[in-house]
Amino acid sequence: MKLMLLIFTACLMTGAGVLTLRHSHVLTGGTAGLSLSLTYLSHSSFAIIFFLINIPFYVFSLIRMGVKFTLSTVFAVAALTLFTSVDHWLPSVSFSPFAGAICGGALIGFGLSLMFYHQASLGGANILALFLQKRYGWNPGTVNFLFDFGVVLVGIVSVGLLKGLFSLVSIAVTGLIVSFFKNKIKSSYSLNPALLQNITPGQTQEASS
Repeated sequence: MKLMLLIFTACLMTGAGVLTLRHSHVLTGGTAGLSLSLTYLSHSSFAIIFFLINIPFYVFSLIRMGVKFTLSTVFAVAALTLFTSVDHWLPSVSFSPFAGAICGGALIGFGLSLMFYHQASLGGANILALFLQKRYGWNPGTVNFLFDFGVVLVGIVSVGLLKGLFSLVSIAVTGLIVSFFKNKIKSSYSLNPALLQNITPGQTQEASS
């Protein structure tokens, strides 16, 4: 129950960041940002695109990260969807794109760091980032930034160059914060050896070093 509450709190922080970016007219990263950009380009349903994009990541998570991590991720995605859906009832306000990019990116960075530490993610590149850190010791902030950078490049086509540049600022802030907490995130694996069950002995030693 405590774990779910912490993940719930992380989703609340991340959701606040996403809404801040949305009201700043700045793109988000991850599969949500990619789905939104594709929605603008194809005029298709966001929910359908988001669902289809995440399917291979959920399968990968189930195989390589385990049932517990996958269920925590599904819970986190559902919670974030719930939080962001309240935007329909919020006042119609706008923020400065630059300030929104900084504040929104920071909120998402802290939310993701807390989520990663408690072995959950928001699907998509989050799953890949944690797996690569767990197996090879890669920096999860860098992996997320590279994926988000690609998402923003796609999004520039749909929202324009200026908003795309502010989006880069946002994902850079998010990546820096996650990178700052990378050692704490890595230490959470050693606190729970069951998380390493899908790694070979040699890889386990590397991931925990």
